[in-house]
Amino acid sequence: MPSLPSKKTLTLAAARTMMAAAEAEAGRNGWRVSIAIVDDGGHPLLFQRLDGASPGSPGIATGKARTAAMFRRPTKGMEDMVNGGRVAFLAAPEVVPLEGGLPIVVDGETVGGIGVSGVTSAQDAMIGQAGIDALLAG
Repeated sequence: MPSLPSKKTLTLAAARTMMAAAEAEAGRNGWRVSIAIVDDGGHPLLFQRLDGASPGSPGIATGKARTAAMFRRPTKGMEDMVNGGRVAFLAAPEVVPLEGGLPIVVDGETVGGIGVSGVTSAQDAMIGQAGIDALLAG
């Protein structure tokens, strides 16, 4: 029987560490956002809608996280592509081409994605990066 490669997975405990750091970053700045963390297949692991976050932000945050995980790159690149004129990319199924989605990469392997929605796209990405930084520091 051929051997199968081992694969890193994002645990619920790791997602909780990330969520706490992301929520703390949002709180320090007074930002009311939704934060979603998904596994490498784009399936939800953890979600939080902070008090006062827009009712539209949960779906966007989850879509950003899923897009970052599935494409294995930050969603900012996709937003830039669309803004640069490649609007046909908007027809890609289940893609949210808005900055604020980041792949979660551990030892060169994408294990999931984090997405944030509710403030500017750059601020959304900053909150997501705080979550990733907490995971990698731990």
